[in-house]
Amino acid sequence: MAEFAGHCPGLARDEIGWRIVRHAAWGETVEVALPELSEAQAAALCGQIRERARTALRRMAVARIVEAIDGATARLLDRSHPVRRKAEALLPVVTGYDRETVRLGLTGFLKTFRRPQLLRFLAEDFSDPGLLDGFRPAPKGGLVRAQGPDLLLHVWAGNVPALSLWSLVCGLLVKAGTVGKLASAEPLTAGWFAGLIAEQDPELGECLAAVWWKGGEGASEKVFLREADTVLAYGDDATLAALREKLPIGTRFLSHGHRIGFGVIAREALDRRRAPALARLAAQDVARYEQQGCYSPQMLFVERGGLVAPAEFARYLAHDLAALAARHPRRPLSPGEAAGVAAWRQAQELRDTADLLGEPADPWGVVVLDGDDTLRPSGLNRTVAVVAVDDLDAVPARVAPHRAFLQTAGVAASPERLLRLADGLAAVGVSRITAIGAMTRPEAGWHHDGRFSLLDLVTLTEIEAGAEAAAEGFAPYAD
Repeated sequence: MAEFAGHCPGLARDEIGWRIVRHAAWGETVEVALPELSEAQAAALCGQIRERARTALRRMAVARIVEAIDGATARLLDRSHPVRRKAEALLPVVTGYDRETVRLGLTGFLKTFRRPQLLRFLAEDFSDPGLLDGFRPAPKGGLVRAQGPDLLLHVWAGNVPALSLWSLVCGLLVKAGTVGKLASAEPLTAGWFAGLIAEQDPELGECLAAVWWKGGEGASEKVFLREADTVLAYGDDATLAALREKLPIGTRFLSHGHRIGFGVIAREALDRRRAPALARLAAQDVARYEQQGCYSPQMLFVERGGLVAPAEFARYLAHDLAALAARHPRRPLSPGEAAGVAAWRQAQELRDTADLLGEPADPWGVVVLDGDDTLRPSGLNRTVAVVAVDDLDAVPARVAPHRAFLQTAGVAASPERLLRLADGLAAVGVSRITAIGAMTRPEAGWHHDGRFSLLDLVTLTEIEAGAEAAAEGFAPYAD
């Protein structure tokens, strides 16, 4: 029996057209039914979500929304809950990631959406989150409030399980009426979460929907793109450019496209005690979700002059990737992905200054480079370059040509050097600097691509101090 995806308030299951998609991995097959709405149904759903946002969502206190999200998250964190059991059973087959990777990844990611972390989201972007509930005093005088869009359309990517929850939660926190386009590669988590939200708070559950259409072909696509006030989209650059072309003038478009992550390891971190532990952490960053996240490292710049040389660090890294492959098998690769890994290996073998570790049959690859290499993509799927450098201060200049694609840098260095490196990396466009081992686990309130998670979604309305003062003249007590 197919697993029904999505969340369509106001529509009975037998009223919806369902597209059946089969996923297979680890010797199992799962059928997923994707909700494909007609143009008329899409228009009615948009009207309903917009109306509920104006009449119900606007008057909800942010604290109430936080409690509903926290309650839904608590249920997904509970391994005995039916939805969590379903997630652990189905997501490995749908995504191809091994069961332990999915289990651990879900738990780590979902903890980002508990009540304390949600309050951090709000505090990070708003000095006074009460702005979302009504007009509040502004520091410069007067009053100000923030409002999310009546209809926020999310276009999700499915390269990492449950990734859709990040933007879904952000939209709810700013009281945006929400419609999400499910990712074909991972269409389940958003619908499950929306259903749990509806159980926690039925009125809030009527303010969000999760649907699907085939990009560029779905009959409902033009309706959703026309009706949305704001579109928040994830995907490759070509997909995002095509989507932008379809939007009406005046629609706010917030996109998150292709990015590349890298690591920077200083000589003071490379002694006999620290280097092996650091290699284990770097291997986890490389292996977690097969480098499919925009924050995953594809290259590590390792400084010479430590007690452990860059080539020896690379051997530690290769050993740990091999050990991880035994505990967390690499997901089955598509023909295109396998060809990408093979092409990467071949390119390294042709380089005079490269030392390629690992055999073609190994589910990982490490290359040691000795030269003036700039940042370049790996073959993904647990392939990484270790680049020996004389001085880490030269790294910002090496990565600067790829400024448009920079996001996360993992750094292992002393406090003084961390700040100096951070200044250089910030100057060339790096927006997130974190520890090795934490690259694939952004903190709550993270400014994705250097932007505000919540503030970018809202419109601010100000009552100027002059208007407030003038109103005093019309008060009953003014005479």
